[in-house]
Amino acid sequence: MSAATDMTPTPASGKAAANGFATRRTFAIISHPDAGKTTLTEKLLLAGGAINMAGAVKARGENRRARSDWMEIEQSRGISVTSSVMTFEREGITFNLLDTPGHSDFSEDTYRTLTAVDSAIMVVDAAKGIEAQTRKLFEICRLRDIPIITFVNKVDREGRSPFEVLDELEEALALSVSPQVWPVGMGTDFQGCYDFASNEFLYSKTRANGTFDSVKPMSGIDDPELTKMLPAHVAERFHEEAELARDGYAEFDTDAYRQGHLTPVIFGSALRDFSVDQLLKLVARYAPPPRPQPSDKGAVSPETKDVSAFVFKVQANMDPNHRDRVAFVRFCSGHFKRGMKLNHVRSGKPLAINNPIYFFAQERALTEEAFAGDVIGIPNHGTLRVGDTLTEAEPFRFTGLPSFAPEVMRRVRLEDTMRMKQLRRALEDLAEEGLVQVFKPMIGSNWIVGVVGPLQLDVLASRIRGEYKTEIGFEPVPYSTARWITSDDEKKLRDFMKDNVMQVAQDRDERPVYLPKSDWELRYARERNPDIRFEETRELVSV
Repeated sequence: MSAATDMTPTPASGKAAANGFATRRTFAIISHPDAGKTTLTEKLLLAGGAINMAGAVKARGENRRARSDWMEIEQSRGISVTSSVMTFEREGITFNLLDTPGHSDFSEDTYRTLTAVDSAIMVVDAAKGIEAQTRKLFEICRLRDIPIITFVNKVDREGRSPFEVLDELEEALALSVSPQVWPVGMGTDFQGCYDFASNEFLYSKTRANGTFDSVKPMSGIDDPELTKMLPAHVAERFHEEAELARDGYAEFDTDAYRQGHLTPVIFGSALRDFSVDQLLKLVARYAPPPRPQPSDKGAVSPETKDVSAFVFKVQANMDPNHRDRVAFVRFCSGHFKRGMKLNHVRSGKPLAINNPIYFFAQERALTEEAFAGDVIGIPNHGTLRVGDTLTEAEPFRFTGLPSFAPEVMRRVRLEDTMRMKQLRRALEDLAEEGLVQVFKPMIGSNWIVGVVGPLQLDVLASRIRGEYKTEIGFEPVPYSTARWITSDDEKKLRDFMKDNVMQVAQDRDERPVYLPKSDWELRYARERNPDIRFEETRELVSV
């Protein structure tokens, strides 16, 4: 059966929904590229019963395509370049899994996705340890007090000592670590994993390095039965390591974990299914249910009766045949039912939500209800934008969704000038998603795009070619970055824009933007214009 027809997603309106927000676990998976994040995502979906066959990265043909990587460029390059959402249910718990891009060029999409989750799984390569993007994403989680479970992947390959990885986690991230599942041998000596909490040995009956398929209950790490099952040198080393791991690191404490001071650590192999089920059980049991969300009227509790939600992502053309646009909406309070009218705060108009959908990557199905913690999609034709707030009662705004200044600037070159209308539509749609930022110079007609990293330019060109049938190229511009300019003195702002008309543009919301040619020029402009604010970020809010 092909990857496109092989899945049976479970509606969010199932048995667990009847228990409300307390049964929701909304979490993201973060990592450096190539740590195994996409493979782990697939295996979690498999463990949760959401799919019948994981689209393993090393499979062939259609099976090679990871189900969370649905764009053409993701499938061809084997990378995640956009956040995707997958909802599934297991043993009375509804999981909303948000898969994020691992590449640093897409960190802005990842940051916004992290505003919509209550916890995260951090995937670390056993051989490489903490890498640059992992550290950056962890710091984002720390800023938002998001609790983290660490999955040390690829223990079936040659790697660093488990103790070296744990010590690096403690030192580099300033976290207490609590090993929960320990590797029994590593690399060529890998025999399986041992679950400290349940005293179970996870192994493969087929061969020492096969796929996980068996669980053997043990009386403890010194159980003679375990010793018999292992090569002598592996058993001796495991007993020494396991005793030190169990006694030498912090005991698991739910409060410390939920407050972000401690990370439970699971060693495993996503590719061979080791410890994936234990990871999902840990999320179900200890990861926090929906947490209060910040707003301009104070934190909004998930126990609040009135429905409230915010848009953290917009995706255009998930179904290219319908030129659709879907807003990803995180619910923060209340019990939403299909057909409800909610107040669209930015426009001040009521919005009837008649076709809410739950996601399974690119797949979708109607859902009848949602609770705090749930993530659903609302198809629309441009009404909803990133940062929008929806409320059932008095209007207020959820806060904390940023837009960052771009670090790479390019002028868009249209290969066929007869397709200017398609280009304008494409840039508007993709800027609305947050893939790029689009600037219209005050002088001149060519669009300028700004991105965090150059890989976004490849994605932009690929998507415009595939989804809008328009070929574009890029040309260098003399600008190094962009800064939103504001001032309490409107006259001084107008004078500055007039004096620098060749370096002023408007963003898609027609807000003025200054385009400096260098860091020196930006510092000089700041010094000469103390009444003007040159802002590196701006908040996406419903105004």
